[in-house]
Amino acid sequence: MTDVSTPTGRTPSRELEQALVDAAERVLVRDGLGGLTVRAVATEAGVAPMGVYNRFGSKDGLVAAVLTRGFEGLRAAAMASEVPDPVDRLLACGHGYRQFALDHPQHYGAMFGAGFASAAPTEELVDRAAAAFQVLVDQVGYAMDRAVLRPGDRLETAQVIWSSVHGAVSLELAGMVQVADPGANYEQLLRMLLDGLR
Repeated sequence: MTDVSTPTGRTPSRELEQALVDAAERVLVRDGLGGLTVRAVATEAGVAPMGVYNRFGSKDGLVAAVLTRGFEGLRAAAMASEVPDPVDRLLACGHGYRQFALDHPQHYGAMFGAGFASAAPTEELVDRAAAAFQVLVDQVGYAMDRAVLRPGDRLETAQVIWSSVHGAVSLELAGMVQVADPGANYEQLLRMLLDGLR
């Protein structure tokens, strides 16, 4: 996963923290959430386990840091293009969401499953998760303001869309899609959602 944090002006401590999160991501991708332990990350990063505890306090704090970066990546992937057409923006948002999940299945599973439930609920993690969802809320509002979607509560409408696309993506990641072309089926889902909300 791409490190989306600012690369300049870091202190040595911040550099080490980012290196540990990099190592934790590699462990997550290779061994899954169950393999993401302080000892495994310390070994991957070439530091003593105490170095991980000193930066993150616990395994839960380390998981929170990994998920924080995951939500930053999801937000970036879902950021709709700046084209003026509201439907194209919403479609781009949906496509970016699915592509992030397909490119980072271990992250996605941890972000919306046991990882988030067990992570230390840091302010940064909560903020990044909310910011990722806000991308969709903003695009729904953009479409409503231009009379493309019917007026309503932007948050509730965004939740309807998210629930649907999350379900579709989760089924695809689990290998449970029953059609030959999951991408085409997902495209049909997006368009049916938008048609129903017009």
